[in-house]
Amino acid sequence: MNKQQMGKLAEDLSCRFLKTKGYRIIERNFRSRYGEIDVIARKNNILIFLEIRSKSGSGFGIPEESLTAGKRQRLISTIMSYLDTHNNLPLDWRVDFVAVDLDPASGKANRIEIYENALN
Repeated sequence: MNKQQMGKLAEDLSCRFLKTKGYRIIERNFRSRYGEIDVIARKNNILIFLEIRSKSGSGFGIPEESLTAGKRQRLISTIMSYLDTHNNLPLDWRVDFVAVDLDPASGKANRIEIYENALN
């Protein structure tokens, strides 16, 4: 399984998990000139931008360690682009982070964890 296939699998598994937690998926893979937002959802009338990071093994650390300062800045710029180009959005929004430990052999997640308000 290549990196793109693993990323898509992590997003698919995350979206299924998020739905069980009350998130309503609005959009996936929103792109702007600044970057990409993996998943955009709503929950309790809050707009939630989700960054999904996955790893398959511990050789290069855990998913939580992969959200660098540069990635955070690009994410905020992409969020601002989304907010500027879409209407009728909730006033409240936040960024959540989803960490996924994948087992590529089985195509399943060993762990999916959501961190709310990940940029605070």
